[in-house]
Amino acid sequence: MSSPRPLLPPLSTYPVESEGFNSIRSNAPLPSSSDSEAPSANNHNQASTMNTSKGSQHESQLHDANLSSESNLGSQPSFPHSRSTGEAQLAHSGSKSSAFHSKSKRQRGYSWSDGSTATGFSFPSNMNRGTSVKAFEISDQSSGRWSQKIKLEHGFPKRNGSRGTESDALGSSQREISEENSRLIHINDPDQTNDKYEFAGNEIRTSKYTLITFLPRNLFEQFHRFAYIYFLIIIVLNQLPFLAVFGGVTAALPLAFVLIVTAIKDGYEDWRRHRADRTENNRMANVWQDGSFQSKTWKQIRVGEVVKICANETLPCDMVLLGTSDPSGVAYVQTTNLDGESNLKTRYAKQETSVRTPEKEPISGIILCEKPNRNIYGFHANMEFEGKRISLGTSNILLRGCELKNTSWAVGVVVYAGQETKAMLNSSGAPSKRSRLESHMNRETLFLSSFLIILCAVVGVGMGLWLHRHKDELSTLPYYRDRYFNSSSNKLYNYYGMGAEVVFAILMGVIIFQIMIPISLYISMELVRVGQAFFMIRDDSMYDSDSKSRFQCRALNINEDLGQIKYVFSDKTGTLTENKMEFRDASVFGTNYCTSNVSNVSAEHGDQRSSAGNEEKEISADGIDGEVWKAKMKVDVVPNLVQLLQQDNITQESKCAHDYFLTLAACNTVVPIIQETLQKEKLIEYQGESPDEQALVYAAAAYGYALIERTSGHIIINVQGEKQRFDVAGLHEFDSDRKRMSVIVRTHDNTLKLLVKGADNSMLGIIDKTSNANLGKDAEGSSRDLISITESHLHEYSSQGLRTLVVGARDLSIAEYEDWLHRYEEASNLLIGRTKKLREIAISIERNLNLLGATGIEDRLQDGVPETIESLRQAGIKVWILTGDKQETAISIGISCKLLTSSMQQIVINGKSKEVCQELLEDAKATYGITKTKRKKAFLQRRRMIFSETVSEVGGHISNTSREMMHPPLALIIDGTSLVYILENELEDELFDLATQCRVVLCCRVAPLQKAGIVALIKNRTDDMTLAIGDGANDVSMLQMADVGVGISGQEGRQAVMASDFAMGQFRFLKRLLLVHGHWNYHRMSYMILYNFYRNAIYVLMLFWYVFYTALTATTAITEWSGQLYSIIYTSLPTIVVGIWDQDLSDKVLIRFPQLYGSGQREENYNPYLFWVTMIDTLWQSLVIVYVGYFAYTHSTEDMWSIGSLWTIAVVLLVNFHLAMDISSWTVITHVAVWGSIVATWICLIILDSIDSLPSYGTIYHVVTRGSYWLCLILIVVLALLPRFLLKMIKQKIWPSDIDIAREVEISTTNPGYSAAELNQITASAPR
Repeated sequence: MSSPRPLLPPLSTYPVESEGFNSIRSNAPLPSSSDSEAPSANNHNQASTMNTSKGSQHESQLHDANLSSESNLGSQPSFPHSRSTGEAQLAHSGSKSSAFHSKSKRQRGYSWSDGSTATGFSFPSNMNRGTSVKAFEISDQSSGRWSQKIKLEHGFPKRNGSRGTESDALGSSQREISEENSRLIHINDPDQTNDKYEFAGNEIRTSKYTLITFLPRNLFEQFHRFAYIYFLIIIVLNQLPFLAVFGGVTAALPLAFVLIVTAIKDGYEDWRRHRADRTENNRMANVWQDGSFQSKTWKQIRVGEVVKICANETLPCDMVLLGTSDPSGVAYVQTTNLDGESNLKTRYAKQETSVRTPEKEPISGIILCEKPNRNIYGFHANMEFEGKRISLGTSNILLRGCELKNTSWAVGVVVYAGQETKAMLNSSGAPSKRSRLESHMNRETLFLSSFLIILCAVVGVGMGLWLHRHKDELSTLPYYRDRYFNSSSNKLYNYYGMGAEVVFAILMGVIIFQIMIPISLYISMELVRVGQAFFMIRDDSMYDSDSKSRFQCRALNINEDLGQIKYVFSDKTGTLTENKMEFRDASVFGTNYCTSNVSNVSAEHGDQRSSAGNEEKEISADGIDGEVWKAKMKVDVVPNLVQLLQQDNITQESKCAHDYFLTLAACNTVVPIIQETLQKEKLIEYQGESPDEQALVYAAAAYGYALIERTSGHIIINVQGEKQRFDVAGLHEFDSDRKRMSVIVRTHDNTLKLLVKGADNSMLGIIDKTSNANLGKDAEGSSRDLISITESHLHEYSSQGLRTLVVGARDLSIAEYEDWLHRYEEASNLLIGRTKKLREIAISIERNLNLLGATGIEDRLQDGVPETIESLRQAGIKVWILTGDKQETAISIGISCKLLTSSMQQIVINGKSKEVCQELLEDAKATYGITKTKRKKAFLQRRRMIFSETVSEVGGHISNTSREMMHPPLALIIDGTSLVYILENELEDELFDLATQCRVVLCCRVAPLQKAGIVALIKNRTDDMTLAIGDGANDVSMLQMADVGVGISGQEGRQAVMASDFAMGQFRFLKRLLLVHGHWNYHRMSYMILYNFYRNAIYVLMLFWYVFYTALTATTAITEWSGQLYSIIYTSLPTIVVGIWDQDLSDKVLIRFPQLYGSGQREENYNPYLFWVTMIDTLWQSLVIVYVGYFAYTHSTEDMWSIGSLWTIAVVLLVNFHLAMDISSWTVITHVAVWGSIVATWICLIILDSIDSLPSYGTIYHVVTRGSYWLCLILIVVLALLPRFLLKMIKQKIWPSDIDIAREVEISTTNPGYSAAELNQITASAPR
C-alpha cells in the first residue's frame, strides 16, 4: 500500500535518532509571538483568547468531592521539557523542508551572555522548576548571523502536575517547612547529617518481642481481656489458706493453660517475623564510600548516604533520586510491594543532579524535607545545590520496597531510613473489628456474672443463717468446729467470727463457681475461627484461575459476621466490571464511529474488518525503519475512520481526527515497553497507572498513532508510519477537582499545542463556544452543532454502560505559554499553598478549547455478576452501588447486572444546592408515602419486611407481579454533588428514610470519603450488618467503615486487599462467601457460644445444689483436678470440632435457595430468647443430675467422692449427648471427638483415682462394680434430655423454621436435584 500523505511534515524533514534525548534536536523554526498570535486560517484550531466567563463559572463548581471515573490515587509521572522558550526563530530563506535539510547538517552553537561558547551544546533536556538559567544567545555559526537574543530566568519546568484533593487533604504542600517540622540532610555526608540529631538507622523490626520483653509484654497484652483478670483474681483468692477450695496449682491450671497456648502461638509468629527481619536487614546494597560504590548491608545504611540501585533490585530505603542511566534522569519503578500496583510508575532526577555522577565528580548539597509521615503519595522538600534552590516533589523520591524496572541503574540520597520510611510507617493493618456475636456474648457474660453474684450471695447468706442457728453447737459439731478438740486450750479453730465467715463463704463461692464465666470459650473461638478460615481459603469454588489467587481471610475475628449481612455496598469499576478497558466508540467532529456496528456488519458479510482488529495490530504495512511493530492488545477499528485519517486532502474533519488521536497518544502517563519477538518483530506493550489510559493509547496505535518512545522531555509517536517527535513543554496531571489532564507539546514545526482530555462535566464548560462548528441540519430541519451532537453521543455511550471522556485541544501562543510558565515557576517554589496554586494555574490555561470529540470505553461485567446480585437480593440483602462514573453509565450497569428492573420506580436526586436537595427528598417521600420513623421502629419494620419477603418468595403466597402492583419497588439514584449537601447538613435523616425504603440505591460521581459516609449512614442508624466490596485505593475508606470489608484482587493494585478483612478474585465469589460460608460460620459460632454457656452453667448449678447439703460451706464432691479438667479435656474438643465441621445444610441447598440466608439476618440462632431457654433447660438438667444421685445414695454408705465420681461421668455424658442431638452432619472426626471425649474422661478418672495422695483414691474402681451406678447414669441422661427432645420434635413438626424444612427435605430426598416447587410447597404450609 502506498504511503498516504502525512498530516505533518515527513520524517525526512525531522531527523530522529535513538541515542537519547540530547541527540534528538529539532531545528525547525519556532514561530514568533506575533506570528503565533495572528488569526489562523483554520477556525477549528484558532487559539481564542476571549474571556470565557461561562467556563470560569463552571470551574468554580468543581470544588466538590466528586471522583472522576479516571481517578487514580497513585503518583502520576510527569515530564520535564526538552528546550527553553528562548530558542527563537532562525531567520532563513527557503522552504521549511529545505531549511531542515540544510540546517540539520550544520553544527549549532550557543553563546552565553558572558562571552563563553559551547559548541554543540544542547539546552538541558529536563530543565525543571526552580532552575535559573543565564541569558544566552543562539547563533548559526555557519552563517554567522544572530537571529535574536532572549533573556530567560527559567527553563522549561520538569514537573507540571497539579494534584487533587488527596494531596490537599494530606496537606503536604500547605504547610511551611520550618526547623521544627523538617529534617536537614547533607548529600553524601552522613556524619554531618547525623551530627546534630541521630536519625533512625535502616534496620527494621516488624517483630513485637525480644527475649527480655516477651514474657511481660505478652502477659500484658493477654490480660487486656477482662475475663483473664477475673480468673487471676480467683487464683489469688484460692492461694489464701482460709479461702483455699482447690489446690494452688490446680486453681491456676485453666488460666495457665490458656496463657501458655496463646504465648506459644504469639511466640512462634514473632519468631517468624524475627527471621524475616534478619533476612531483610542483611540484604546487600551499593553505597558510595571511600571513592567508590561498595557493598553494604541494608541495616548499615545511614541517612545522607548515596546509594546505587541496579535494574530489578529493591530499594532499601526512601531516597531522593539524583541520577539514572537515562540521560534525561527518568527511572521506572514498580510499587507492588508498597501499594500492590503492578503498573510502572515514572520518577525523575532533577536536571542539576542528573548530569552528575559520584564516579566523575562528587555530589554535595543540602535537602530540607518534611519529617517522616505515612503519605506515600506526597513528598515536600527543597534542595540547595550549587547555590540554587530546587523544589522536590513526589516524582523525585523513590520509596523503600519499590523495584527498579527498565532502568539500568539509579543513584539517590537517603532521606528516610528503617522504621521512618513511608512503607514501614504504613505497615500497620486495617482497623481491628469485632464481631456482633462477640459483642452479644459480652451481654450474656454480664448476665452470667450477675447470676454468679446471686449464687455466691445465697451461699453467704445461707452460711450466716446456718451459723446463727447453730451458734451454740459450734464447739461440739464434728464437721464444723470453732475450737480445737482440746478443751483445755479453748483456742479458736480457723474461726474468725460470723461476719468474716459469711464473707469467706461468698469468696469461696466465687472460687468454686468460677467456671460460670467460660474461660475456655475464648480459646475455643479462636481455634474455630482458624479452622473456618482454613476451609474458606481451601475452597476451590472461590479460586480465581485468571489471577491464580485464592480466597484470603485477613481478619479471623469476624467470620461469623458474614452470615448476618443486610447491606452490600459495591464499587463498580473493577468490582462488578473487569476493569479491562476496551475502546469501543469514538465521536470525532460530530460523527459517531461505533465498532459494535462494524462487528455486526462483519458478522453478516464475513469478517472484512480492518487488519487492526487482528490479535496483534501492525503499526503500519511498511513498518518503522524497515521493522514490523505491533501493539500487544487487540483493538477493533472502524474502516471509515481509518480512511479519514489516511486521505490525502486535508479537511477540517481530518485535521480534527488527527488532533483527536494525537491527544489520545500524547495526553497520558503511559510508558511503552518494546519487546522483540522470535519473528524479529517489535511488540509494544503499554504500561500505565490507569486502564483507561492504556485502552486509549492502544486505540490510538490501532488507528495509526502509536506511542513508541517516552522520555522525560519528549515523546515519539508513529503517525501513519512516520516517526514524529513532540517535545513535552508542560503537563498538568489528572486530579479529582479538575477531573481532567492536559499536556503542552511542541510539534516538529515548533507549534505549541495544548491537549486535554477529561470527564464531560469538567470539559464541556471550558470549550470555546465561538469555535462550535455548524454541521448542517438534521432530518427535522433543526441546526446541528458540534457541541450538541457530541453531548448526544456522550449520552448514548453512557446509556450503553460505556465510560466516557471528552477530548479537546488548542494552539498556544508564545506569549501565552511564557506567561503560564512564569506563573507556574513562581507557584512551584511556594512553600505554602503550592498544590492549590498549581491547580489554579492549570485551570487558567485549560480554557477556550476546540472540541475534538469524545470516547466510549467498555468495561465489561465480570462473569456471574447478574446471577450473584439476584441471589443476594433473594437472600434479603440490599445491594447499593457507589461509583465515580456518571449517572447514565451507572444506570446502564445496574440494568445489565439485573440490579435495576423495568418494574422499578426510579427516584433521581440531582441537586446543586442544599435547598434543592431538601426539596427533592421531601417530594420523593411525599410521593411514595414514606414517613419519618424512629430508628428502632424503622429497624423492627425492616425486620418484618424481611420476614414477609421470605414468606412470599419462599412460600409463594404472593406473586411478584401482584406485590409490585400494590407497592412498586423503588430505586434511588443520587449523584455526588447532592451528597455533598446532604451528608454535610441535617439532611442525612431525610436521605436515610428514603434510601432504606428503596430496594436499590445507586450513588454516582462519589468521592472516597462520600462512599464511607454512605456506609456510615446505615451503620450508625441501624443494627443491620454492612459489607463493602471494592478493588481500588478509593475504596479503602469504605471497606474500613463497613462491618465487613472485602477486597477484590483486581487491576487497580492491592490497596483495597491490604485494607480489607477478606479478599477474593471475583465478585461472583461473594455469593458463596455469604450464602454458604457465612451461613455456616454464623450457625456454628452461634451454637458453640450457647453450648459453652450451657456446658459451664450445668456444672456450676450441679455444685450449687450440693452446697445445701454441706451446711453451705462450699464443699464439693468433685475432686479439684476433675473440676479443672472439665473445660480443658472432658468437654472442649467436641464443641471445637462441631464449630469447624458441622453443616446444617449442604452448600448446594444454600446456593439454590438464597432465602435460607435470612436466618442469620433475623438472628435465629443466637438471641436473648434462646439464651434464657437454654438456661432454663440447664436448670432442669442440673437438678436431674443432683437428685437422681441423691435419691439413689441417700440410705447407702457411699462417701461423697463416690457420688462425685457419678456426677462427673454423668455431666460429661449429658453435655456430649446434648451436643450429639444438635449435630447436623456427622463425620469421622465428629464421632471421634464426641465419643472420644467420653472415653478420655474415663481414662482421666482412672488415672486420678489411682493416685494415693488424692482423697478420691480407688473410688472409680469401687463404684463401677455397683449396678446402681450404671442405672443412675442411664436415668440421668434420659430424664435430663427428654424435655429437650420432645420440645425439639414438636417445634420441628408444628413450628418449623426454613432451615428445619430444608434440612428435612434434603435428608428425605435421595435425589439431590429435587424441584424448588417441592420445597416451596412444604415451606408455604409451615405455620409462622
